[in-house]
Amino acid sequence: QVQLVESGGGLVQAGGSLRLSCAASRRTASTSAMAWFRQAPGKEREFVAGIRRIGGNTFYADSVKGRFTISRDNAKNTVYLQLNSLKPEDTAVYYCAAGGIYGARVGDYDYWGQGTQVTVSS
Repeated sequence: QVQLVESGGGLVQAGGSLRLSCAASRRTASTSAMAWFRQAPGKEREFVAGIRRIGGNTFYADSVKGRFTISRDNAKNTVYLQLNSLKPEDTAVYYCAAGGIYGARVGDYDYWGQGTQVTVSS
């Protein structure tokens, strides 16, 4: 089992920035890919950004390209999401995920954090 603990959410004005963190309890083959998803009220959970442990390859949803940056510190088993130029439509619960498949689907990931709320006011 792998536990994921997120932190860093909060309330910010449009145009502002936040940095989310996700610490994994251990490193296994099931944490070779890590990602951030988000879920707004009444909507399905959607992919935001993903990163590979080996090589550090990243990919992003079109809606956040150029504004959000995913990174990881393998020594700390931690992945980060830097959110810049935030918009009210970025308001959602953000979830960290870990798995062995480098993908953009919810089903690609085996472990999930509890979520952290990001609220962007206009």
